Amino acid sequence: MKTRHMLSATIGAGALVALGVVAAVEAYPQNGDGTFTSSEMSTGVTVTQSAGPTGSNLPIAVPAIKGPAALPPEEQGLPG
Repeated sequence: MKTRHMLSATIGAGALVALGVVAAVEAYPQNGDGTFTSSEMSTGVTVTQSAGPTGSNLPIAVPAIKGPAALPPEEQGLPG
């Protein structure tokens, strides 16, 4: 029975390797001169960059608590 399992596993692994090779070749087809063609899709969108805003109308954040915060009781350690 073990021989059957080994044979099945070998055939299955070979099929997976062959499938991976076929997928790789289909994903990147070759030209006639042996180079790979790019499969990047072009959407036709033109992007132009512009300068961002120079100033901000948002207020500056100020913390509500100043100085170190006290540790919670479980983190303070033993008294003394």
